[in-house]
Amino acid sequence: MPFPRIRPLPRPEEGAGSVEELRALLAALPAEFEVPEEFPSEALDEAARAIAEHASGRGAPDWDARDLPFVTVDPASSTDLDQAVCLNRSETGYRVFYAIADVPSFAELGGALDAATRERGQTVYLPDRRIGLHPDEIAEDAGSLLPEQDRWAYVFAFELDAEASVLTTGLRRAVVRSRAKLSYTGVQEDLDSDRPSEFASLLAEIGAKRIELERRRGGASLNLPEQEVSLDEDGRLRLESRAPLPVEDYNAQISLMTGMETARIFLEHNTGLLRVMPAPDEEALAEFRRAASALGTPWPEGQPYGEFLRSLDTEDPRQLAIMHAAGRLFRGAGYVALPSEGASDEDLVQAALGASYTHTTAPLRRLVDRFVLMTAELLSAGRPLPRELAEALPLLPELMKASDRKAGSLERAAVDLVEAATLQSRVGEEFRAAVTSTEHGKAQIALEDPAVVARVATQAAAGDIIRVRLTGVDLAARRLQFEDTGSSPVSGGSAVD
Repeated sequence: MPFPRIRPLPRPEEGAGSVEELRALLAALPAEFEVPEEFPSEALDEAARAIAEHASGRGAPDWDARDLPFVTVDPASSTDLDQAVCLNRSETGYRVFYAIADVPSFAELGGALDAATRERGQTVYLPDRRIGLHPDEIAEDAGSLLPEQDRWAYVFAFELDAEASVLTTGLRRAVVRSRAKLSYTGVQEDLDSDRPSEFASLLAEIGAKRIELERRRGGASLNLPEQEVSLDEDGRLRLESRAPLPVEDYNAQISLMTGMETARIFLEHNTGLLRVMPAPDEEALAEFRRAASALGTPWPEGQPYGEFLRSLDTEDPRQLAIMHAAGRLFRGAGYVALPSEGASDEDLVQAALGASYTHTTAPLRRLVDRFVLMTAELLSAGRPLPRELAEALPLLPELMKASDRKAGSLERAAVDLVEAATLQSRVGEEFRAAVTSTEHGKAQIALEDPAVVARVATQAAAGDIIRVRLTGVDLAARRLQFEDTGSSPVSGGSAVD
């Protein structure tokens, strides 16, 4: 079940003791879930040598692409900048250059840093900080595509037609120089202004056309709101939601396009890694249809579920509950290494996208992307894969599966902890909630305000709106207890956490 990202907590000096207690409990989570925070000294030494090599210019890519006006588009606070984009009109439609941080040049295969990142698998995001896949000296400085800095990158060159379908794809390593670090909020304000910039206009134009192509493929996205912890006038923690901005989806479409084109390269050569996800089964679809109807926004017969999800207003609590219910449709994602014996074409598709796809564009934050970039660049150039790379590819699906499990558990625990902290002072209060799914007399519910997902024992059906009472909060155990105030109690108890 996807869950919203939680933005940074207020600093201790800005709030009461509840914030400091929450910070202390958050600080203990990585050890509980055995997620390492410090890097071995050998890995740090290796990173320092690689950073010095970059600074000297030795081993730099042959292509000098610093004349391309790249910019990055990320949350305003981000400093680990994986991607930069350059957009232009062309005779056929559009020309897109997409630069991805050259993280492989910092982590030698078989080295200490490579080993440390294989153990971690990915950057883990917590409400008050992140635990990086790479040392900060790489992730937030030497390897990050920061503005006005010469950086090494893998650069994809796409020619698109007037509908933003890909005509040709090229991939080369290059030296690039980002012109500006743009934020989602800033680009959206630019786009909404009376005279939007050429960049903002092109991003929206290409992004909207790529969304239309996704719609035609029957693709789907689950864009749940982000959540932010703040303090109210009484000094109590409060959880508030922020719906994604349109430019976030437009920007994501460039990344998705890159991943789909990389997957195409891998399938042509029967080598590489794919990100796959099965289509939802009939039972999950039927349950989601019932929930949507009961929550007041029926899913029209014949309409792809992705198109239906795009039509929902996440600021409407009942429609947000439908989005939470849709989480059951996005299960079973994993990685497959090619060649994959016995795999059908259907097994090699990311069903939510309606296309073959692979993770490509976030090597600072995700282990698999580093290997994907190396493999894709070599295949594109017609060069053989070195033995160390070829031997690593089949290992990555299990490495990422273990990493996803550990990171997901840690991030879920952090969300549970924050939600418990924000509701700690509200024991005894009643809340309206939508039932998003049921199983064996227990239900997943989505509170209308705050937007918290919890569980309760109830006889209500998926899609029902019920009232629940918060009967207990165990902050240390990250546990909320609710009871259904309007249904007959289920045998064995009247509340579950």
